[in-house]
Amino acid sequence: MFGLKRFFKKLLKDDTKKIEQKVALEALRNAFTNRYLNFKTLLSTNNKVLELITDMEQAFSGSRTFGMSFIRANCTAISVNTYKIISCLNKLANDKYKEFPRVLEDILLKIDRELQQKKLETGGELVIPLESIDKTMADHVGAKMANLGEVKNTVGLPVPEGFVITTAAHECFMEYGDLQDEINRRIQFLEPADIARLHETSFDIQNLIVTAPCPPELEEAILNAYTDLMEKAGHGFHVSMRSSALGEDTRDASFAGQYRSVLNVSRENLILAYKEILASKYSVPAVSYRLNKGFRDEDIIMCVGCMTMVDAGAGGVMYSADPGNIRHECIIINAAWGLGKSVVDGGMAQDLFVLSKKDPKIILKSEISAKKQQLVSGALEGIRLANITDEHANKPAITDEQAALLGELALRLEKHFGAPQDIEWAFEPDGSVSILQSRPLMVLGKEPTGIKDIPESKVDLPVILTGGVTAGPGAASGHAFVVETTVDMLQFPPGAVLVARNSLPKWAALLNSAVAVITDKGGVTGHMAAVAREFKVPALLGTSTATEHIRNGDLITVDATGCAVYAGRAESLLEKEAEKTSLMKGSPVHNTLGNVLKYIAPLNLTDPDASDFTPEGCRTIHDIIRFAHEMSLRELFGFKKDASFPEHLARRLVIDVPMQWWVVDLGGGCKEGMKGDTIRLEDIISGPMLTLWEGITAMPWKGPPPIDTKGFFSVMYGATMDRSLVPGMRSRYADRNYFMISGNFCHLSSRFGFHFSTVEAFFGEKVAENYICFNFNGGGADNVRRERRANLIKLILEKFDFWVQVKSDTVFARLERQEVPFLKERLKVLGHLVMHTRQLDMVLSSSGRVNKYLEEILKELSSFVDVSQ
Repeated sequence: MFGLKRFFKKLLKDDTKKIEQKVALEALRNAFTNRYLNFKTLLSTNNKVLELITDMEQAFSGSRTFGMSFIRANCTAISVNTYKIISCLNKLANDKYKEFPRVLEDILLKIDRELQQKKLETGGELVIPLESIDKTMADHVGAKMANLGEVKNTVGLPVPEGFVITTAAHECFMEYGDLQDEINRRIQFLEPADIARLHETSFDIQNLIVTAPCPPELEEAILNAYTDLMEKAGHGFHVSMRSSALGEDTRDASFAGQYRSVLNVSRENLILAYKEILASKYSVPAVSYRLNKGFRDEDIIMCVGCMTMVDAGAGGVMYSADPGNIRHECIIINAAWGLGKSVVDGGMAQDLFVLSKKDPKIILKSEISAKKQQLVSGALEGIRLANITDEHANKPAITDEQAALLGELALRLEKHFGAPQDIEWAFEPDGSVSILQSRPLMVLGKEPTGIKDIPESKVDLPVILTGGVTAGPGAASGHAFVVETTVDMLQFPPGAVLVARNSLPKWAALLNSAVAVITDKGGVTGHMAAVAREFKVPALLGTSTATEHIRNGDLITVDATGCAVYAGRAESLLEKEAEKTSLMKGSPVHNTLGNVLKYIAPLNLTDPDASDFTPEGCRTIHDIIRFAHEMSLRELFGFKKDASFPEHLARRLVIDVPMQWWVVDLGGGCKEGMKGDTIRLEDIISGPMLTLWEGITAMPWKGPPPIDTKGFFSVMYGATMDRSLVPGMRSRYADRNYFMISGNFCHLSSRFGFHFSTVEAFFGEKVAENYICFNFNGGGADNVRRERRANLIKLILEKFDFWVQVKSDTVFARLERQEVPFLKERLKVLGHLVMHTRQLDMVLSSSGRVNKYLEEILKELSSFVDVSQ
């Protein structure tokens, strides 16, 4: 009786103990699962931040166009995700790093200072007379009017009387209507490629400005300046009003034709014309130009020059040098009857004169066009189109003597400013000349443009047309797209050749998308030509017949340097063309990105054993995520003594492979009823793990590859050999390689010596949820060899449909939304690479070695990977 009682008591005690153990184990499993989920979140967020950093670095060093919205959006995303990484680390480490957020906040404060808009000083007079202006006043009156003041008051050349409405006036106007905040809201996410949105936003903002009231004190200042000008001129007159924005007419950014000029303006319409010019800062061409060239909106403040209107009998533009070759000793002049606007806008026929720079009286070349129309001042206001009599149509717009005079003026201006000049001029009917503009001329330094005879074609393709002038040298190929209207602009496809009748300044908004430009009309000195040279887009203008011979969709090659257009793609011309360079380098936006990256991209924490490998040692975002990544591994995988929970859950995989592999079952990854601290492969039912293991073991590892002397010395600073991978040798990096598994999930975290890789895969019933992610980095060799190995892996993975990104020696790859059979074969590839690319960095001494191992590995993969899937 008493024995039976003791038996049941013991049985109850044993059952209670088992239940308690089961509860404790389940609690431990849940705790570990939660910690793993935090670790998984940290890893994925870490990869996201690295991708953002890479994107910013590629934008900074590449040729893509970006704006402040790109920088701010990426900084915001990096900030949010880095906070998330620190939060996950603290959850893993039981708030061991609670001071870590302060380190991040200090770095973000420095980034924020770089992003803050630096307001330009705009104090001073609202209006300044031209006679009081010189080139030192560009910050108050803009470069265009500062240069004209210099020409008038220092050089002593004839310039119309006038005054400038200053930066202080611009600030006064914007503050009075409280306009800037609303404008900032509308432009913050504009991109130059989105032409439709550019048009919509441009219209709204321009309307906002034009309909806004003018501050009474500003209106009074403008009208008083006009009255003073009228008294000085001694008779009633109209004025020309021209943009003179900060940043305009500089050496690297002409903004040619991007802003509005209003000619022949009466007193009654001064204020309206002023507002229209202010509003033109937000025209589609101007905004597109500014975004492509890397100017922030706040960098551009619009001043307006008002000068007495010149009743021009002839006008035009001259270059004091050939923009295609500084060594070509010539002066180029384009001239037309009437106002010079017809020349700069490129919409009418014009004459060409090429003068000797050594003696401007010598005319090297002249081409006189049939000029059937001209622009003239209207009787009451504005300008109008007027017909030219047959008697004058074929006559030169200027005489040889006038051309020589212009040449002398060009030389004087070039000497004074110390650089080639782009000069606008006008002759009045009485023969007196006025300088209307003098700005730096961009010189490309290649072939001479627009002044040489058409070379004999060496291209074995049909010639569509020859002739015209080279406004922007080079050659390019693409499908033709004829542009006639704004609707055509909205439909313009990237990579097409822009074909148009006139070289209008508004087409400049398409230059970031166009590979080349061809027009019927226009010359080398027009606004479109100037912007094409800045954008380094081949431009062949003034062909007369381009729109007649070229149709939409035609595949053509434009040889702007050789003044010819060919049917088809002329590879012999294209292979000589240099890769497109960034338009943004040195710009305010580009510089801002560079300054921000100083606090984001550099990696200073490279040695986990160093004394400064601490939260306080983090000086950049990259340092923070590197530290968090290393610490998360230690916390989760037992690199620290206090992380004992994996010992209860992780089972060592019993397998004949010279590394230790440990398996943690998150649920459903192994057969039920498992006991002990080891596990065999046949006990695993996780589909992704078994597939990955198939790739790992498909071919035995042959051991470290033999290295040459250079390879040996390239790794001596890290390790003479990667001893952690040699059987019998142990290190804290190679002790354990962990599989975290469930029935349809696998995450492998592996450390092989100096090489770290992660593979994660999920195979489910919904294709949209399936994915494989891969990350590989490290190595014992020098940077060059490690980068070669990273690119070798990239070449292999791309052949198996992975999206791959390489940053230095780090490889990111992923494959998503595919059927399970397709993904399984790709997962085998990753298993093979995890095993067989380690230590290859030591032997990749040249690109030839890369190709050798590429062929070998692809051959190995073909023996067990079903590429038909």
